[in-house]
Amino acid sequence: TDEIMQQEIRPLVAVDIIEQLHRQFAILSGGRGKDGAPIITFPEFAGFSDIPDEDFLNVVTYLTSIPSLEAASIGFIIIIDRRRDKWSAVKASLTRIAGAFPGNLQLVFVLRPSRFIQRAIADIGIKLYRDDFKMKVPIIMLNSVSDLHGYIDKSQLTRELGGTLEYGHSQWIHHRTAIENFAMTVKTTAQMLQTFGTDLAETELPNDVQCTEELLSAHTDHHSKLKDELKLAVKQGATLLTCIREPVTRSANCKLSPDELENVATVERLLAQLDETEKAFDQFWTKHHLKLEQCLQLRHFEHDFREVKLILDNLMEAQAGFADIGDSVTRVEHLLREQKHLEEKGQEPLEKAQSLALHGEQLIQNNHYAVDSIRPKCVELRRICDDFTNETKKKYDILGKSLELHKQLDKASQWCEAGIYLLASQAVDKCQSQEGAETALVEIEKFLVTAKEHQLSNPKEFYNQFDMILTPEIKANAQRIVQKLEDVQEMFDKRQVSLKKLAAKQTRPVQPVAPHPESSPKRASPKITRPAAVERSHSSQLQMQSYGTIHKLGSKVLLCHRDLRCNTTSPALKECTKPQSHIINELIETERVYVEELQSIIEGYASEMDNPNLLHLIPSALQNKKEILFGNLPEIYEFHNRHVGTGGCSVIFLKEIENCIENPELLARCFLKRKEDLQIYEKYCQNKPRSEALWRQCGDSIFFQECQRKLDHKLSLDAYLLKPVQRITKYQLLLKEMLKCSKNSEGTAELEEALATVLDIIKSVNDSMHQIAITGYEGDVSELGKLLMQGSFNVWTDHKKGHNKVKDLARFKPMQRHLFLYTKMLLFCKKREENSDGHEKTASYSFKNSLKMSTVGITENVKGDNKKFEIWYNGREEVYIIQASSVELKNTWISEIRKVLTGQLEACR
Repeated sequence: TDEIMQQEIRPLVAVDIIEQLHRQFAILSGGRGKDGAPIITFPEFAGFSDIPDEDFLNVVTYLTSIPSLEAASIGFIIIIDRRRDKWSAVKASLTRIAGAFPGNLQLVFVLRPSRFIQRAIADIGIKLYRDDFKMKVPIIMLNSVSDLHGYIDKSQLTRELGGTLEYGHSQWIHHRTAIENFAMTVKTTAQMLQTFGTDLAETELPNDVQCTEELLSAHTDHHSKLKDELKLAVKQGATLLTCIREPVTRSANCKLSPDELENVATVERLLAQLDETEKAFDQFWTKHHLKLEQCLQLRHFEHDFREVKLILDNLMEAQAGFADIGDSVTRVEHLLREQKHLEEKGQEPLEKAQSLALHGEQLIQNNHYAVDSIRPKCVELRRICDDFTNETKKKYDILGKSLELHKQLDKASQWCEAGIYLLASQAVDKCQSQEGAETALVEIEKFLVTAKEHQLSNPKEFYNQFDMILTPEIKANAQRIVQKLEDVQEMFDKRQVSLKKLAAKQTRPVQPVAPHPESSPKRASPKITRPAAVERSHSSQLQMQSYGTIHKLGSKVLLCHRDLRCNTTSPALKECTKPQSHIINELIETERVYVEELQSIIEGYASEMDNPNLLHLIPSALQNKKEILFGNLPEIYEFHNRHVGTGGCSVIFLKEIENCIENPELLARCFLKRKEDLQIYEKYCQNKPRSEALWRQCGDSIFFQECQRKLDHKLSLDAYLLKPVQRITKYQLLLKEMLKCSKNSEGTAELEEALATVLDIIKSVNDSMHQIAITGYEGDVSELGKLLMQGSFNVWTDHKKGHNKVKDLARFKPMQRHLFLYTKMLLFCKKREENSDGHEKTASYSFKNSLKMSTVGITENVKGDNKKFEIWYNGREEVYIIQASSVELKNTWISEIRKVLTGQLEACR
């Protein structure tokens, strides 16, 4: 019993009964009755009664299983050809067919024996034994094939029955075995792919580089072999299809029989199934192969990280060992040389660490699955590099202070020795005279001046300057030298007092007389004049204060400047006193300034990138990336500067605006006429993130500094690259102000339309900025039609069972999804926010799923929540429950989706 249960249950195939089929005691010629019933013919066969029951049953069962279910349900037509046989053979045939035929019968035709006696016996026998045959269908006895033609068309009968149907039994058997072999091949191939896919899904990722490389190689080889098997199976199916269609290919007048057409359909269905299997396998393999490659990248990254980390730790340990700050000039200079050697030794590991951190960030940007493992290592590498650099700078500062200290101490010690020598060299007998005392005083005063040159005029201040870096030994030495300085200074003070007394005794008293003001030496008053250096310093401070004030006031100063220009340019502008005119004045002046700024950027920066004399200043990261940095700024400049006139403005646009001073209601037409042209701002804004990333990388280069110096710009290039974004928003502000001043007056409708146009452009810019952040979508989003809406929602999903799909359970916790509604597709994405290089968070949208708008339906209200609505797909095979943040937002989206579906319906009509 166990053996029977374990046996595979499968239907009969031709190869199982190939010998019985070759005996040709029953055939399925492919002919059909008038109502499409399949015809099974039992031709004349001498040993029909000797055929074992099992063989007979197997053949008949197999023949009835070949036609489609639709054809078999009509019922089979049996034709028994016994023209050369006896009534006994007819009786035996009917008895066997009635007892063993597994299908649904419709009619039984019997070509009775042709000999007169047997025919008479047959007529009598059929009347006597009809009930014994237990057939629920009519048995029609025919005298000849001509009678048969009255029931069945000749085109559905073989030549043996007087028909025209071409039938070759050997070829029929060959086709059947080939079709069944191909079906088995398709099944086996699908099982192989499924087994391989299961093995891949259950494979654990290795933890080292070598094992990962071996696993990747093994899986790739296995994948290549399976792809070869797939190609071979497809080739087999194509060859079989060609063989079946050969009669039609050979003769245009030839037509395939219904059974042959079913064979063609069967092979085509198997080929389609094979194609679907291959696509599903390729999709799965792509994801698995990507994960293996990312795993290998991760293992290489981790291996390199461990090596670099070990070297950096050794460097940090060596640097920590540099605790000595030196006790003499010679020792400090030696320590500085060692520190320099350590810095040079660490240069290569630091570069490797920075390069590895950059490589890790690139892996993160490429959506690596192990972001949580890579990012901390990148942070750790940069931290160690920064620590080493900062510690090195700190060491240099300390050693530099130490070197300066010891040099000052050496100079102070030498000064003390020289002072003691000077005091010792002054003969006491020579100082008794006035002249000798005065000479000695002059010598002492000259020597004391040198103390100021060595910054030793205040010994305590000198000591306090270096107090933070003093070790106990150095502090004791410094205290000794400072004490020596004080002692020597005291000696000089006492000597000066004595010499002054000696000089005073020798002189005759003189009555002091105040000099006359006119005869007194002229001196510059410190309150009125100051040295040139001080004056320059003061002037520089004033300039810096002035620039800081301008920078803080910003737009206010610029607005005052532009108002001043408004009062000194066009006479027509002076006459404008109404609020509308003031707005148009501001629009004209800001337009002029804007075009001048665009021109300065293009000529002063973009064109200079092609200047051969400045090529050596351009960093390598900026080479051949002018289009990324500036985007379509030249296109914007050409639009605003078309038909250039005086002042660098567009004559047409400016003239139209100036005409609007007298007729403010015409202003809206200026914008409506340029509705399509203003779309260039969307392209510029889409490129802005790439431009800003490139600027952060190269913005501090000498090239930009040189260009800024030549242009005499107060602000750097990135501030000017923001001008187009500010300009498009400035238009809508001016139009809003204009609309406020023009309420209920002529031209209000056009102003509202112009404002709507500009706001629509700003919305498109905003939507496109979200759209370019979509990642992981394999198609081209530009082929999805216009982006109509985008926003974040809570989403629940419910997938019903379908072909090659696994049923998902309804999720109780909603998914956070950002939806993008196009005219042709609805995209579901997951919003991600990341910090990049210390700058503000940037959003990206990881693609998750998509629905074709041509196959979706919508349910506006979901029971229990008026903020929810349903979108269903493929006849509710997939249902998405979407919850908006407000009822208004829900209604807006439903309205937009309805418009899309209605538009599609009208297009179909």
